[in-house]
Amino acid sequence: MPRQRVVLGVSGGIAAYKACELLRRFTESGGGADFEVTVVPTAAALEFVGAPTWAALSGKPVATDVWTAVHEVPHVRIGQEADLVVVAPATADLLAKAAHGLADDLLTNTLLTARCPVVMAPAMHTEMWEHAATAANVATLRSRGVLVIEPAEGRLTGADTGKGRLPEPEEIFELCRDLLERASTGATTQSAVGDLDLAGRHVVVSAGGTREKLDPVRFLGNRSSGRQGYALARAAAARGAEVTLVAANVTLPDPAGVKVVRVESTAELRDAVLTAAAGADAVVMAAAPADFRPVHRSDTKIKKSDDGSAPVISLEQNPDILKELSAHRPGAHTVVVGFAAETGDASGSVLDLARAKLARKGCDLLVVNDVGGGAVFGSDDNEAVILAADGTAVDVPRGSKGALAHVIWDQVSARLAPA
Repeated sequence: MPRQRVVLGVSGGIAAYKACELLRRFTESGGGADFEVTVVPTAAALEFVGAPTWAALSGKPVATDVWTAVHEVPHVRIGQEADLVVVAPATADLLAKAAHGLADDLLTNTLLTARCPVVMAPAMHTEMWEHAATAANVATLRSRGVLVIEPAEGRLTGADTGKGRLPEPEEIFELCRDLLERASTGATTQSAVGDLDLAGRHVVVSAGGTREKLDPVRFLGNRSSGRQGYALARAAAARGAEVTLVAANVTLPDPAGVKVVRVESTAELRDAVLTAAAGADAVVMAAAPADFRPVHRSDTKIKKSDDGSAPVISLEQNPDILKELSAHRPGAHTVVVGFAAETGDASGSVLDLARAKLARKGCDLLVVNDVGGGAVFGSDDNEAVILAADGTAVDVPRGSKGALAHVIWDQVSARLAPA
């Protein structure tokens, strides 16, 4: 398969140094066989990172104006030939120029000629991101099919903190690779707004496994790693959604463009999901909440006894978040998706138990995993059967958790009310 052609646009912000790591991710993927990267910095970007750095890392010459190698018509050719254009960081100035169709350098000309997926990763101070002018420019770009991902929250230039931080390069790379994979299969071209089928939608995803404290050092929990939930959040962001990810005890890096809310216990998970789900178009409960919690939690570490006896721990049921969401929908047309990790037993097979659970929970879709022998947990791969309340079923063969995530969003998208 020929290398995919990526244009990395870099505008003039302090986060330009992070784009070096993003470039490295592209150039080293598949041992350098997957992507051919052309870096197109603005003149301001070169005040932060010089042209020799970009040339050395990409293996290609670097220009900022339309006059270099003019006989090759770079201001048209680069955009025409690209499979993806990603701008990281995208400053407020760059967003404004792109929204208004200005073309005063090589990067803005490239953006006008590109007919491939375009991703912009904004980075700026919070006040600039929240300004009405920037908000309007972002809305304009999104309405044209540009994927403008939400900036992260954290340390900014100097002592300031807030929303406006460039997401981690690794996560921007994963989002871009996701887009390219879908584009190569015809799932999206991003030549029109409709290609980002979750654009304008707000979705909530839960991930990880909750912990119920027994004492200051012990807890009841499970083996959920959160990888499937994070894959769902990343896939939804790549399809244009506003994503809130409620993460229970997950140590994975935050997906680019996703708001992450961290929780520990099932009660905290319930409160966070219900709060985030208000007005949401879809809620996907990929987390594994603990079914039980101790009736009493010891304030001090439970000690071993001299006679070898073990303490008796009384348990009570946790709230059933999926059933509550299904019974009391956050919105009139909210699509609710649950997960079932089953092993099968004397009372029925994995699918028998899952169908009963679907009816009991009242959700629209139930993603069923056979976890016999510890399969799925912590793995990068997954396979599942997606059961629907209307009686249909979709078998998803073993593949990446990202691939399964997109099949799930395909099913959700087909059930969303018209925007």
